[in-house]
Formats: sequence, C-alpha cells, structure tokens
Amino acid sequence: MDFDYLIIGNSSGGIGGAEAIRKYDKKGTLAIISDEPVHTYSRALIPYYLKGNITYDKLYYRPSNFYNKNNIQTFLGKKIIKLDVKSRAIILEDGESLNFKELLIASGGVPFVPPIKGLNQNNYFTFTSVDDANKIKDKIESGHIQKAVVLGGGLIGLLAAEALSSFNIEVSVVELAERVLIKVLDNISSKICEEILEENGIRVITGHTISEVINNPDDPDKIDKIILDNNEKLDCDLLIIAIGVRPRLDFLKDTEININRGIVVDNHMQTNIPGIYACGDCAEIYDFILDIKKLTPLWPTAYIGGMIAGFNMAGHNKEFTMGMNMNSMKFFGIPVMSGGLIEKPDDGNYEVLTRYEPENMIYKKIILKDNIVKGIISVNSIDRTGIIIGLMRNNIDVSSFKAHLMSDDFDLIYFPREIRNEIFTGRLL
Repeated sequence: MDFDYLIIGNSSGGIGGAEAIRKYDKKGTLAIISDEPVHTYSRALIPYYLKGNITYDKLYYRPSNFYNKNNIQTFLGKKIIKLDVKSRAIILEDGESLNFKELLIASGGVPFVPPIKGLNQNNYFTFTSVDDANKIKDKIESGHIQKAVVLGGGLIGLLAAEALSSFNIEVSVVELAERVLIKVLDNISSKICEEILEENGIRVITGHTISEVINNPDDPDKIDKIILDNNEKLDCDLLIIAIGVRPRLDFLKDTEININRGIVVDNHMQTNIPGIYACGDCAEIYDFILDIKKLTPLWPTAYIGGMIAGFNMAGHNKEFTMGMNMNSMKFFGIPVMSGGLIEKPDDGNYEVLTRYEPENMIYKKIILKDNIVKGIISVNSIDRTGIIIGLMRNNIDVSSFKAHLMSDDFDLIYFPREIRNEIFTGRLL
C-alpha cells in the first residue's frame, strides 16, 4: 500500500504530527502504525486509571472518531520488523509492506529491565502502558497482594507507588541513587518528596538496588521475596520495574539513519535522510538551556516535536528550538514542578534565588545566568511557574524585577512596560 504520509507511533508525537499534516493537507493519504491495538490515550493518566479515579474511556485525549474525521488509516496492533530506507517502505510482522513519501518516526521508548537473578518475563510488571495497568489491576483484584516493591525512584516509579498505596498495599520504593527524582529535582526538593511519600506510608530505600528475587517454589511466576544488594530481604507479592525507558529503535537496525543514543534530528525534526523525521522519546532534540541535543522523553515535547515534523512534512517550514527538561507532577495532592537547570553549574556567571519553608513543605528555586532565568524548581507553590517558564523561553532580562520573582503575588504587573506591551500583543510568553 502507498501513502503520502506514514507515521510510526500512536501516542503524543504521532498525533501531533498527524494533526499538523491535516492542518495544511486535507487530502494526502495518511496512515498511523502502532503495536498497541488501542485508540490513542494519555500515558500521564495511567496512574489515575489504575487507582480508579477515571474510567478507561477517559484515558482518550482525542474523540473516538478522531481517525475517521481526519481521514487517517490505522494499522493498530501491528509490529514493525524493518524500515527499508532505499525503497521507502515499512515492513510489518505479517509481511505487509507500506510505502511512503514522507515518514515520521514517533516510536517512543521501551521499559529498561536490568538483569536480576530470579527474574523472568512473567513475574514482574512495567508501568508505561494501559496494558501494564490492566495487568496490575487484575493482579490486585485477585486479592492476594499485600506487599509491593517498586524498583525505580523516578517519576514513573513514584506515581506507580502512589497508585498502589491507594489499595492499602504496603509499598516500598527501591532507588539506586542517593535520592529519588535525582534527574529532575535538587537535594532539598527531592527530600521533600521523600517525606511526602513516607508520611503517606510508602517506604523509600535509596542507595540500593535489587540483587535477586526469590520465587515461590511451586510457582516460578510468583515472587515471594526481594533481596537487596545489602542482603536486606523484603516480602513482595508484586514487583514493578520502573527505572526508565530506552528509545524503541530495533526496526532501524542496519539503516542509514543517524543514531546516537536516539535518532539525531535537526531543528525541523528531520533525520539525515530527506523526508524521514523523528520526534518524542526516540529522538534527540535541541535543548536550548544546555545548548546540546539530547533525549528529552516528555509528553508535551513529543507532541510539539511531532507538530513541527508534520508541518515540515506538509511543506510548511517550521523549527523547534525551545526544547528543555520540564516536569510537572503531584504526589498525594502536593504539586511539584521543575524546568531547565536544577543545579547551578560550576562555570559561568550564575545566581541562585531560593525560598524554603519546611513547615509548609514549600520550596522554590530559580537559577539565573546574567539575569536570564535558566532553571526553576517549585514545590507546593506553582501558581506563577508558567510565567517563569515564559521568561526562560524568551530570554527576558529580569534584573529590573528580580527582587519580586520569589513573591507569592509575582505577576505581569512587575514587568517593565515594554515587556508587558509585547506580551499583550502576543509576541512574548
């Protein structure tokens, strides 16, 4: 089958690409391929689905008629075996070949599972898909789960732990680093999150990992105990491994596409092969804060990257130059947000502003370089963080109102008149 546009991936990046293409090209043939056999859904909502806060249909972030309305042919539940760059074709597991003129690779990532003695493919769970959540739901509903262990103290692992605790399950989080969320928070904000978790009954074990799992002698698919690298033993009825994802690139083996840790793309989201683009968890994009290209596995970044790719695929020149690390989360009702730098680099003219109220679990930190915001962390005080992010993206000199950045009432009123005028006319923020 021949298509003008082919998209690998049915999550945020792929949907962003499809919507951008359809903005400028209503008639070109367009197809989406995904190994998941389901309508596009929000992975960020998986913890809330597991807890029962939302029903399955509420996972959808596009209406059920999305594909028909946008004249998109779908190949869902189809695994890709190979990309043939020269013939510009995708080969599916069932042998079907799909030819394309323009291709967007938004294949996402796959959970990384380390080699652990006693671990097999049936005695643990990951936590990155709705299928994972359904399997965990079934396990919990069996009524035999009393103690769970989550390996990984990153965002996915902590959200999984919170979801499990809502079932009155005793949960332990095991993290190899010296603290949780080490890649997105600094020491103080990380410790606040640990306190929040522990106050809500979740045990946090840092500086250790799992060295072995002990399976039930009568059922190798059932874990009885976890052994840590310090020989501590934990009873365990349910193990979730959430230590990160790796780009899904297996079908690109032996192709001419330039791959580092992920697919290397330019600011148009195009690879080194004309007409082949990539975005999302599988692609290395430009980070304007760090001034490097890197993996940035974030939902909004994937969607925007997909849109930029889609615009260019449809012949409309667009560039993506505003990528950066940005994370927004909530643990037991307390919001936490970070963006850009989380620690002051040793070199350069950097300044750090902080506000810390331990009794209220409030923490705010802003990193400046030459009076330009380069990073922010905010815990339990996020009302004005959107404005701060806007200042970062637009390289606004904050020297004239720097004293107000940490205030509860910080708002546009503190901006100089010329900056306010640009904001109100839509040129900034």
